[in-house]
Amino acid sequence: MHFVEISGTRLELQSIAGSTALAPIVFLHEGLGSVSLWTQRGQNWPAAVCAATGRAGLVYSRRGYGRSDSVPEVRGAGRLLPDYMHDEAWEVLPALLSAHSIEKPVLLGHSDGATIALLHASRHPVSAAIVMAPHLRVEDVAVQAIAEATVAFESGGLRERLARHHADVDSAFWQWNDVWLSQAFRSFDIRRECSRISAPLLAIQGLDDEYGTMAQLDELALAVPHAEQLRLPVCGHSPQRDQPEETLKAVAGFLQRIA
Repeated sequence: MHFVEISGTRLELQSIAGSTALAPIVFLHEGLGSVSLWTQRGQNWPAAVCAATGRAGLVYSRRGYGRSDSVPEVRGAGRLLPDYMHDEAWEVLPALLSAHSIEKPVLLGHSDGATIALLHASRHPVSAAIVMAPHLRVEDVAVQAIAEATVAFESGGLRERLARHHADVDSAFWQWNDVWLSQAFRSFDIRRECSRISAPLLAIQGLDDEYGTMAQLDELALAVPHAEQLRLPVCGHSPQRDQPEETLKAVAGFLQRIA
């Protein structure tokens, strides 16, 4: 683990060795994720993906997550705005890639990270994008699940579990929770931006996703007709945790085909 400063913010990073002849994979975590949360049940999933594909990898924690700098006044002046994923995709991520001399990465994102990958690919050159459980727009099922997460954080033990992965657990939770439950965020919609994506794209979602319905992939197919899709049974919001072998096989096969 190491750190890099981007626009005055110190971000936590993990680098994974791999071939310099292939575009590296940049991993983009979910709304409550971090570098360490990619590792579940004893498996470092980004490392497994890089080993299976022969590619190098870069994993980072966004501001307020993991060991990256926290957000001051996260429920006040530092509260995230509804376009926070646009800002990450179009401002922070390009600066991070430039700092590492990466011109056309493979982006692999989960949930919020998947949305950030789509937004970045709509404006910037990428070798490919792989999105797991992306959010193209806000659905009622997501709002309900996030409202339930509020209760779990305040009284159900979620705070203690997340504290193992975030230096400032309150910053990590509330910046995500507050913006998603805000009325202003209900109009979030990136379908128009997705229609500009020309790079190879693989979308993966679990049929039992508690944060989104298959409408997300249906609408992505309309916006990006060339996108490949994988809909996984017996799988919730996190394909890399619920169906790690099938998800890894799909990712490795996709990257082999486009290479």
